[in-house]
Amino acid sequence: MLTIYGVYRSRASRTYWMANELGIPFRSVPVIQARQLDNPMAPDAPINTMSPAFLAINPMGLIPSITDGDFVMHESLAINLYLARKHGGPLAAQTAEEDGLLSMWTIFAATELEPHSIRLVQTYDRGEENSEGGKATITVACRSLKRPLDVLEKHLASHDYLVGDRFTVADLNSAEVLRYAQSEAELFDRRPALKAWIERCQARPAHVAMMATRSGEPG
Repeated sequence: MLTIYGVYRSRASRTYWMANELGIPFRSVPVIQARQLDNPMAPDAPINTMSPAFLAINPMGLIPSITDGDFVMHESLAINLYLARKHGGPLAAQTAEEDGLLSMWTIFAATELEPHSIRLVQTYDRGEENSEGGKATITVACRSLKRPLDVLEKHLASHDYLVGDRFTVADLNSAEVLRYAQSEAELFDRRPALKAWIERCQARPAHVAMMATRSGEPG
């Protein structure tokens, strides 16, 4: 059985959403980020990213990780590509060309979108959005997102989804990366095709279910 290590309030959300979309059984092992604990190495500390038990699975101490039988894997976006390829269906590639495009858009999300999106969410998480430094960070992140978001807008103006005109793992991976940037509504309001696309993705029952579980976790 698939086991997902990580809390929903982390990048593990992507893999939980993916498992929901695929309708596959899985076991969830909540692994808390060590930074959220006063003493992550205390004998009574919950399993966290510094726990020896988790480091035995992922020596980098990052979530999520999965085990699928004896197979161990890390990196949330790559995990989702693996799950799509293994379980097939509409989220997976139907041709070699589609397989290439799923990888292309996922790498695009990881390299062109996430570095800037994550700066936005971290600024808000630290409560720095109204500070001089925080405002500067937000401005730079938004400016850096302009070109890749324009690329997405142009593509989505003539396609409902990124690959094959259906919802695929590329949409899931990209939408979850961009969720970190949704604090900046203007980025999406200026790009109606992008805004409509992310709303379609986030309206899917599997995403709604994932977010409901996520909202029930301690902040």
